[in-house]
Amino acid sequence: MNPISSRYPTRTLRSYVRAKIATDPAYDAVFDLVRDSSEPLLDIGCGVGLLAFYLRSRGVGVPIVGIDHDRRKIDLARAAVNGERDLSFEVADAREHIPFHGNVVLLDVLHYFSDDDQMRILRNAAGTGGMVIIRDAIRDGSLRYRATYIEEAIARAGGWLKADRLNFPTRERIEEAVGSRAEVRPMFGRMPFNNYLFVFRRSSGGITNA
Repeated sequence: MNPISSRYPTRTLRSYVRAKIATDPAYDAVFDLVRDSSEPLLDIGCGVGLLAFYLRSRGVGVPIVGIDHDRRKIDLARAAVNGERDLSFEVADAREHIPFHGNVVLLDVLHYFSDDDQMRILRNAAGTGGMVIIRDAIRDGSLRYRATYIEEAIARAGGWLKADRLNFPTRERIEEAVGSRAEVRPMFGRMPFNNYLFVFRRSSGGITNA
């Protein structure tokens, strides 16, 4: 059994974790970006903690904090920690000030919030002082975008996603909120979705191009 999926209590959740790791390229991409960093990591919208456990399984030992507004998922993440040090998960609202210094990851978070809330979340992330890594689907009218919207609408209707709306950002909105141009690359993997990875790096003068 996959050692990450074995952390979770139900067959359905274990199957989800195995499929997510097998098909989603974001986990490898985040690992490649943070593997040599000594900065702590904040995972905004951490869900059941999958990214944190994946990074641990590959030897990333920095403190990792996950926050999510869904208490059900935070409870599952906490139960999966199994006493490991420097892994913590909290119920929190990413629109509020984040008392954290280090690198930040937001995987598939922004499109559940209004334009104003997206701006707040991104500016909070940019204020943590480290690298900001964002993966989200981009609103561009493409076939991939339409497929993404339909899939997310189904997940939301089924109750797995606790979200009031779907509001996919544009590339320009993300860069405007963070205050810098980013390295941007497709993050499609083996999925039909319109996902892109944005990377903003910190320099002595602020966040710069990756």
